[in-house]
Amino acid sequence: MAKVLSGAGLRGQSAGETALCTVGKAAAGLTYRGYDIDVLADNASFEEVAYLLLYGALPNRAQLQDYEHKLMQLRSLPEALKAALELIPKDAHPMDVMRTGCSFLGNLEPELSSEQHAFSGQLPAADRLIATLPAMVVYWYRFTHDGVRIDTQNSHVPSLAGHFLTMLHDEEPSELHTKVMNVSLILYAEHEFNASTFTARVCASTLSDMHSCVTGAIGSLRGPLHGGANEAAMEMIEPWQSADEAEAALMEKLANKEKVMGFGHAIYSECDPRNDIIKKWSKKLSEETGDDHLYAVSERCEAVMWREKKLFCNADFFHASAYRFMGIPTKLFTPIFVCSRITGWAAHVMEQRANNRIIRPSADYTGPDHAEWIAIDDRP
Repeated sequence: MAKVLSGAGLRGQSAGETALCTVGKAAAGLTYRGYDIDVLADNASFEEVAYLLLYGALPNRAQLQDYEHKLMQLRSLPEALKAALELIPKDAHPMDVMRTGCSFLGNLEPELSSEQHAFSGQLPAADRLIATLPAMVVYWYRFTHDGVRIDTQNSHVPSLAGHFLTMLHDEEPSELHTKVMNVSLILYAEHEFNASTFTARVCASTLSDMHSCVTGAIGSLRGPLHGGANEAAMEMIEPWQSADEAEAALMEKLANKEKVMGFGHAIYSECDPRNDIIKKWSKKLSEETGDDHLYAVSERCEAVMWREKKLFCNADFFHASAYRFMGIPTKLFTPIFVCSRITGWAAHVMEQRANNRIIRPSADYTGPDHAEWIAIDDRP
């Protein structure tokens, strides 16, 4: 293996094998178990993609119906978890809420193993997290911001996409909103050895439990260099009332060498294949809502960043406007990422466990070769 340069962040280094995903290799730019992301986004439900990642193949109709029914039955939150969520302050970071909720659920419903199979509880634990993570963050948000305790079961809403929006808005979403949220969840479901996924795999390599692995992954995704770009993009573009105003402000940012979130990618070199997909749906939402500037501002930002820096939008940039058009508060943007990526994280945990060796890389030491002991009274 090539020597890792100091500060290189392991870029360009292979850290293992996976059958789950390719990033920047196939013609489509992104595949899940060999399926092009644009094909999945156009044709699949998020539940189909979750099944594909976790169970290894696309479900047939009966399997999908059974899986959808299973996830619907798993949506309710334990009373103790709801009580804990109600104690979290209104001004807490929603990613901290999800981190706490995941860890707390692990105390109430620990991953169990049978005598015959050390990891027999991993799939039930993964399915339970897929079903409850959306409810955790929306229950907390609605209680602390609106003063209501919502029903997280929603047994009449079959899809996780529709379930999330129904909990948030107290009404079933339109067909278009459900479709866009479904596409969004598919686009964020898996992305190879990104920082949060690698965190989950490192944790899994110690043979820790599923909830610990996912809690660690949420902590990694919380960082602004990984999961918060869609929130940062929304906070940037929201004040601009025209494309011309956006261009002037963006040029000033570039002149001041300020970081502009939502552009460029660590792996993709020419484009992020997820951007073209969500951009199309953002435009549809813009037209539906009668938007007169937000989509135009987003497009102008895309054009300016390419013209000035040859930087393309990543998946997060047009997600910002898409979520805003659906009435989703900015602070919930990154938690939606969690509600999707739990599928990839859990699949990677299971893959790591199936052929495990503890992940323990070496480091290049840069400190002194030898230090002489100095008695405490003689130290400067």
